[in-house]
Amino acid sequence: MTTFSDLNLNPKVLKAVEEAGYITPTPIQADAIPPALEGRDVLGIAQTGTGKTAGFTLPMLSLLARGRARARMPRSLVLCPTRELAAQVAENFDTYSKYLKLTKALLIGGVSFNEQDKLIDKGVDVLIATPGRLLDHFERGKLLLTGVQIMVVDEADRMLDMGFIPDIERIFSLTPFTRQTLFFSATMAPEIERITNTFLTSPARIEVARQATASETIDQHVVMIKPSRRDKADAEKRAVLRALIDAEGDACTNAIVFCNRKVDVDIVAKSLKKYGYDAAPIHGDLDQSQRTRTLDAFRAGELKILIASDVAARGLDVPAVSHVYNFDVPGHPEDYVHRIGRTGRAGRSGKALTICNPRDEKALAAVEALIQREIARLPDPTAGSAPAPESISEEAPERAPRPSRSRSRSRSGARKDAAPAEAATTAPEATTAPEAQPAPEARREERTETRPTERAETRPKERGDDRRASRGPRRDDGGPKVIGMGDHLPGFIALSFDERRAG
Repeated sequence: MTTFSDLNLNPKVLKAVEEAGYITPTPIQADAIPPALEGRDVLGIAQTGTGKTAGFTLPMLSLLARGRARARMPRSLVLCPTRELAAQVAENFDTYSKYLKLTKALLIGGVSFNEQDKLIDKGVDVLIATPGRLLDHFERGKLLLTGVQIMVVDEADRMLDMGFIPDIERIFSLTPFTRQTLFFSATMAPEIERITNTFLTSPARIEVARQATASETIDQHVVMIKPSRRDKADAEKRAVLRALIDAEGDACTNAIVFCNRKVDVDIVAKSLKKYGYDAAPIHGDLDQSQRTRTLDAFRAGELKILIASDVAARGLDVPAVSHVYNFDVPGHPEDYVHRIGRTGRAGRSGKALTICNPRDEKALAAVEALIQREIARLPDPTAGSAPAPESISEEAPERAPRPSRSRSRSRSGARKDAAPAEAATTAPEATTAPEAQPAPEARREERTETRPTERAETRPKERGDDRRASRGPRRDDGGPKVIGMGDHLPGFIALSFDERRAG
C-alpha cells in the first residue's frame, strides 16, 4: 500500500500532512503527485471528493520550497471558477505549508483591491485567483505573470460552463511557455480536450474513475411529481421538499438543497425558515462576507440546511454532509454529479434525493444517460394530501379575474340587459286587443290639420336630449333662441305630396 512517505514529498510538507491525519493518499493523489514532482504536465480526471486539491497542492509546495518571489511576480498560479473554491484551496495551502516560509495571496471578488495590492507588492509564492479578478489586477498594472513557474487550472470543465475559457486562454498567453501546467477536473468535455492539446505538452493523463460517475457510496433517489395546477407547481415542490426532509428524521444531520436559479434559492430558504427549519441561502449575488459567514456556520454545524445554487456545487468541502436535495433537476447533466458529490465523501455514505416534475423529465433522462444507471423512483410523499398554503410573499400572487363584459352598453348609454326587463313590463300591454287603425284618408287629414307647433311639442325626444340636458346649462341660455329648422317648421313641409302638387 502506497503512503505519503513513498511519494518523495518535501519533509516539511510531509510533516504537515501527517499532522493533518492523512497517511494513505487517494488514487488521484498517488498517481498525480509523482509526475508533478518530475515537472511534467498533468491532466487529472476524477470524480468530485477524491482529493484533487491535495493532488496539486502537495507537489506545488514541494517544488516551491526553494526560491523566493519577487514583487508583483508570483511564482505559481492557481485558477478556480468560484470564490468558495478559491478560498478552500487557500485553506489547503495554509494547512500543508505551515512549516514552509511561503507566501500566498487570494484574489477574489467582493474584497478590496487595496488589500490585495499590498500582498502582491510584497511578492507571493502562490497566487490563488478567479479569472475575472486576476485580469482586473493585470489590466491595472499591478501584476505580472512572466515569473509563473507552475500553473494550475482547477475544475476546468466548470470554467467552460461559466464562460471563462476566453479568459483562461488569455491568461495562458500571459504566462511563460516553459511553465508547468496541471489540469484537474471531475469531467472532461470535448472542448476541454482542445484546450489541453493547445496548452499542455505531453501531459500525464490520470483517470482514476469512469468519466462523470457518482460515488457508489451515495444512495440516489428521484421523486416524480405532477402539479395539480401550473401556478401551484413551485409551492407543491416546496411541500414535497419539506416532506422528504421530515421523512429522513434524525438521519439528516445536515443537508444541501440545490436550485437552478438564484431567485429560487432565496424563495426556498425563506419557505423553509417559515416552517421552522434551520436554513440559509448562498449564491453569487450575495455579499462575499455573508457567503463566508454562511459557509463557516454550515461547516461548524451551526447551520443545518444550506440552500445553494451551482456556485457551491464545485469544490465545496464539507466532509460530513449527510444529504443532498436537488430541488430542480440540473440543466447540465455534469452538474448532477458535482451536486451529489457533496455527500458520500472520503468513503462515507450519503443520500441524494431529486424532485422532478414533468417538464424536467428530459433533463433527468440526460442525467441517467451520463451516469449510465437508472435512478430509483420514490413515491410522492404528499400524494393524496393538499399542501399547506404559503404566504403570498413566497410565490407570485394570483391575478384577479377580469370583470365580465356581458353587460355591455348601447350607444345611447343604456345597458343591453335592460331590454328584456322593458319587454317584460310591456308584455301585458301587448296582450290587449289592438286599437282600430284609422283609414289612410283620415290619417292624411290629421296631418294637414296638425299645426307645426303642435308637431314640435309632440315630437319625441332625440337620443342625446337627456344626456345634453344632464350636462348643465348651455352657453347661449338666456339669449334669444335661434329660429330655424329646429324651432320653426314651415307650413309647406307638413303638407302631403299630393297636396303640394295640387297647390
